[in-house]
Amino acid sequence: MRASDPRLSVSAPRGLRGPRGRGARRAPRTTDGRRGHGIARLCTGWLRSLAGAAILAGVVWWFPAAAFTSAFAVVDASAVLVALGVGAYTTVLSAARWWVVARGVGLRLPFARAVGDYYRAVFLNAVLPAGVLGDVHRAVSHGRYAGDVGRGVRAVVLERVAGQVVLAVTGAALLFALPAALFGPGLRAVGVSAGVIVAAAALVGAGLVLGRRRRPRWWRVLRDTAVDARAGVLARGAEVVGLSVAALAGHVGLFVFSASVAGVSAPVAQVVPLVVLSLLAMSLPVNVGGWGPREAVTALAFGAAGLGAEQGVTASVVYGLLALVSGLPGAAVIVVRLVGRRVQGGQVSGEVLDEGGEQPSALVGGGQ
Repeated sequence: MRASDPRLSVSAPRGLRGPRGRGARRAPRTTDGRRGHGIARLCTGWLRSLAGAAILAGVVWWFPAAAFTSAFAVVDASAVLVALGVGAYTTVLSAARWWVVARGVGLRLPFARAVGDYYRAVFLNAVLPAGVLGDVHRAVSHGRYAGDVGRGVRAVVLERVAGQVVLAVTGAALLFALPAALFGPGLRAVGVSAGVIVAAAALVGAGLVLGRRRRPRWWRVLRDTAVDARAGVLARGAEVVGLSVAALAGHVGLFVFSASVAGVSAPVAQVVPLVVLSLLAMSLPVNVGGWGPREAVTALAFGAAGLGAEQGVTASVVYGLLALVSGLPGAAVIVVRLVGRRVQGGQVSGEVLDEGGEQPSALVGGGQ
């Protein structure tokens, strides 16, 4: 038998073979890159929260305690009822916007579940740092429910971006209604919001063009995002914009009501541009549950408009309290779902025990 007989050839184990050209299998990637990326994102989130806390601490240090304590004193039962009513209005509209986008990208989402999840997200955003953790939980939980976490996350991102675009456009439209002293800050606030949106769109477009040849993983994510944006937002633009405008009107109305509760007697037409500017500041991802930049910008805006910076702080604090009240049904959603899961788990355990309890009688019957 010749030595060249293929039956006598010895091949190295698959894991020890060397590279075999283009078809060679690459070594498995380590998780160090992903772990480092996750740590960087966590640190960035905490830095944003710390920046918001520093801004809020500066406002508390600069203004007298009465600007804050008076806000707690003027919030009564009627204000709480108004906050709950306006909160229901804005939450249902925002949930409808999410429902439209999710269905547009091909995800199943019952409307009742959308409202409950949105309420829960609003509550978590208000009580947790950074003001976006509730939306993160909403995106991941819906993605798991629908069987596509990536698309679920993209649907929430697109829905939130649509709301931000409407807010930025509204701020730009009301820019010339601001006092002369606020034109510069207002222009910068609108520019930052619009600039972030335009820069994100430009990065997505550039990435799609540059990565088309090799098609790495990040290119596929951008491609899927662009496809979902066309299907979920652009193809349903009238519905998304209409719901966003209606929801924004509710937020503006609650802020104007908060200013009146705080003692601001200026005409609504004068207060609305200031309120929109405050909401633009609140939308920046540098806050603690929505607090921080909102109070600083509201104080600046009301002071420049001749309404008093201290009065602006009080109005912003009243709005923050009422916004928290409006999201309290989200806590009820969390409690009800937890209780429902425990009850359901108890029923399953009981059924297992019942099935186990029937076995001895069956054995006895067999013995007879």
